[in-house]
Amino acid sequence: MKAARQAFVRRQQRKRRRLRAVCAEGRLRLSVFRSQRQIYAHIVDDRLHGTLVSATSLEKEIRTRGDKDNNKDNNKGCAVARQVGELLAERALKIKVERVAFDCGGYQYHGRVRALAEGAREKGLLF
Repeated sequence: MKAARQAFVRRQQRKRRRLRAVCAEGRLRLSVFRSQRQIYAHIVDDRLHGTLVSATSLEKEIRTRGDKDNNKDNNKGCAVARQVGELLAERALKIKVERVAFDCGGYQYHGRVRALAEGAREKGLLF
């Protein structure tokens, strides 16, 4: 277990180093964190060291979208992550943010992380 955690941390540090060069040019960073049950996404300005926009699977808007469809599977996994991405993109476009650098935070671009990215791209966010 210790080796798996170390590999995750190393992957996270490598990706973050590469992103620093991109974000130094002035691009904002779309940072993703996922836990066992929830997924969180933030658009961060590294120059100001602050979060401009955020969206999570815990928000009331996401939970009510799932209830409207009356589908039990819609409240799980990739469907919720896609909704979080769409909500984040809508909020970002309201404050005139169109281009970001995608920071998957050491997680593989697969499953919920990929669904979140696709949802954000669908609504017009470029990365």
